Order: sequence, then C-alpha cells, then structure tokens
Amino acid sequence: MRPSLEAVLMVADQPLDAATLAVAVGRPVEEVTAALADLAREYDDQDRGFELRNVAGGWRFYTREAYAPVVERFVLEGQQARLTQAALETLAVVAYKQPVSRARVSAIRGVNVDGVMRTLLSRGLVEEAGQDHETGANLYRTTGYFLERIGVTSLDDLPELAPYLPDMDDLEDELSAMSTPTPEPVPAPDPLGEPEPELPQPAPGTGPGTEPDGGTEPA
Repeated sequence: MRPSLEAVLMVADQPLDAATLAVAVGRPVEEVTAALADLAREYDDQDRGFELRNVAGGWRFYTREAYAPVVERFVLEGQQARLTQAALETLAVVAYKQPVSRARVSAIRGVNVDGVMRTLLSRGLVEEAGQDHETGANLYRTTGYFLERIGVTSLDDLPELAPYLPDMDDLEDELSAMSTPTPEPVPAPDPLGEPEPELPQPAPGTGPGTEPDGGTEPA
C-alpha cells in the first residue's frame, strides 16, 4: 500500500485527501491515514530532500524548506538559459497557428515536440487554450509573457510570413517534378524467342547492400 500511495502522490498536482487516496489504492481510509503519517515521519527521520505534508485537508509532496536555496538557484538558472533552435521553431509554429495541438505542431515540424512544449509551458511562453472539439486534443496558444519578451503588444504585430516563404514559381516546379513519374526501362525482346534462364536469387537478408539484423550495425 505504501508504494502505491507514493506513486499516486508523485503525479498529483494538488493535495489529495485520505478518502481519495483510499479509493485509488483500494484500502480503508483508516489504514491509508496511518500509512501517510508513517511515510511523513519516515521522510523526516531520513532527512529527505522532500517531505509529505497534510495541508488544506490533503496530502502532497513538497521540497524541504532547508533546500529552498538549491531549488531557487536551479529554477532561476533554468529560466535564464536561452531557448534552443528547436524550441524557437516550435514557439513560432504555435504563435502563427494558435490555437494548435501538439500533434499539429509535430506534423508541421516533422518531429516529436512533447519535450519542447513542456519547456515552453514551464517558461510561461505557452499555455493551454481548451480542447479541439473533433479530436479532444489539448490546444495551446502563446501568453502575454511571450508578447512581452518579443516586444510587441498583440499578435497582430507579428511580422508577415510571406517574405520568408519560397517563390510560388519555384514551388510549382518542385511539385511538378515530384509528381512526374519516372519511366521504367523496357527490356529488349529476345531475338530467338527463348526465355531467359532464371538466375539464382540471394537468400533474404543477404547479398550486397543489405545490412545485417534489419539494418542495424553489429555491436
């Protein structure tokens, strides 16, 4: 029961009362209350970096006050770190396509953006903006802090994207080249009308140009 309580409390974003925790782990409220008190004493005796508090009628993990300077330094240094190129590109997609889902941002950028979105959320540059009515996915938009950081008063002040897009003539040429099928060579007929002898075929996974183990290099 105690490991189960720890697992639930680890993902809680608000204090949970004993009754809620009892339902989660499937045990009586009295046993859960006693186990929570035992866990809190155990963390205190071991001088862990976190503690289990019963605050506002609910239980939740908190960092221990003695280590507040360490946490503060970590948070401040993280906020001062510059965004990566991937984060800036993701932020630009959100700014011009908002409200937009993570899946849509990933599709536009061609890579998974879950980690980058968490960074933008923790920096206060992006926030949730409801859910998509068709898919139920969370939507995201930029915040007032984002506008403050880039020095504009509203989204209308963002620069136009047109000057940065490729010329339409060049784009049409590329699309035309991609859509034109390449003709396959037609083999010349055998003047004698005799079928060509069949050559032995290499076994699957062998032969030149084939990597062992499905394309992975051996250790």
